[in-house]
Amino acid sequence: MTTRYDNSLNGACDCRTLDPDRLRAQLESGDALAGLAAEITRTRPHMFSATAVFIARQQLERMAAIIAAVESVVRVPGYRAAVLQRAPEMARTDPGPRSVFMGFDFHLGPQGPQLIEINTNAGGPLLNVALARAQQVCCAEVGSVLCSPTDLEQIDAAFVESFRRDWRLQRGDAPLRRIAIVDDDPPSQYLHPEFQLFSRLFRSHGIDAVIADAAALEWRGGRLWHAGQPIDLVYNRLVDFYLEAPAHAALREAYMAGAVVLTPHPHAHALYADKRNLVLLSDPDQLTQLGVAPALCADLQAGIPATVSVSPERSAELWARRRQLFFKPARGYGSKAAYRGDKLTRRVWEDILAADYVAQDIAPASERLVRLDDARADLKFDIRAFVYDGRIQLLAARLYAGQTTNFRTPGGGFAPVFVAP
Repeated sequence: MTTRYDNSLNGACDCRTLDPDRLRAQLESGDALAGLAAEITRTRPHMFSATAVFIARQQLERMAAIIAAVESVVRVPGYRAAVLQRAPEMARTDPGPRSVFMGFDFHLGPQGPQLIEINTNAGGPLLNVALARAQQVCCAEVGSVLCSPTDLEQIDAAFVESFRRDWRLQRGDAPLRRIAIVDDDPPSQYLHPEFQLFSRLFRSHGIDAVIADAAALEWRGGRLWHAGQPIDLVYNRLVDFYLEAPAHAALREAYMAGAVVLTPHPHAHALYADKRNLVLLSDPDQLTQLGVAPALCADLQAGIPATVSVSPERSAELWARRRQLFFKPARGYGSKAAYRGDKLTRRVWEDILAADYVAQDIAPASERLVRLDDARADLKFDIRAFVYDGRIQLLAARLYAGQTTNFRTPGGGFAPVFVAP
């Protein structure tokens, strides 16, 4: 199943739709956040793009259909058994929560959306809500299509309800009193401003919140503690997906004892985000053998670029085809150690063969025309769908130049997504 995609508006309109004053008001909605916009401008100048990205209604529907197909496959016992057998023991048990902010990342080629990867703890939802609320009509053409696919008035409450629902799925009707937003050395993280936004959001909905370094957590007396206060739920922003680092021992012990609700959690990563899962999800023959219905197999084959595991046995074949492939580490995140095949050196290739990688057929990214101070440029973009329990909550784009997404490109960064008729 394919849908032709018309990228003419992204390629012809270079209008800047961002209203900086409105963005500042969105980011600093509370005394504790005063100065946040200025800090982002100073330390993260390419976090936000000044333009928007446009997609067709059919593309939104197609992305939703691909996500629904993935969710259907994840419920198939044969698939679950296949992917969980290679996961660590602690990730094989389902603790109950659906896991907040699953990230389904798409490229929009001429053949329609292509799901290039799935991530747990996808970053950027609250930053992108603020950005979407700070747009302005810049010309008549854009004014007719500045339509968000998300109800921006209700999205904050929907995000909080996702956390409350994950809490109820594991704790029932017990009160949720305190959430810890956890990462390694949070102030050093690029998306630390978003941690501050989440802290304000939780507090505004009657839930105490703290931003915590994972190494500062304590496991004692059958509870998880931070700074002398018990923690009920951890919003997990760590990229140590199976909590294997020594600094994460307290969180690991609390999670394995069922003493804290962790979202997203290792079980979700094993089912969705391990890059080796793309090998199964893009192979209709393997899916059929696992008991997946033919219609789902065909849907996923059309929506996910063919992906294979990298092994020494396939070395010659994959090296010969490298210019058509993108190489990703099985436990990778944020484009770390990912390579376009046409950029590979022999030294890097030997490193890939010695590690655990997958090779994915390149699905070219679409481009967005942006206006810089003294020039115009065509930047690549991807679309990230923030998903909870199989439902798209928010769409955001990331504009960039180079091999992979980044926040170093002038004119690039997060951009809101609007649906054109």
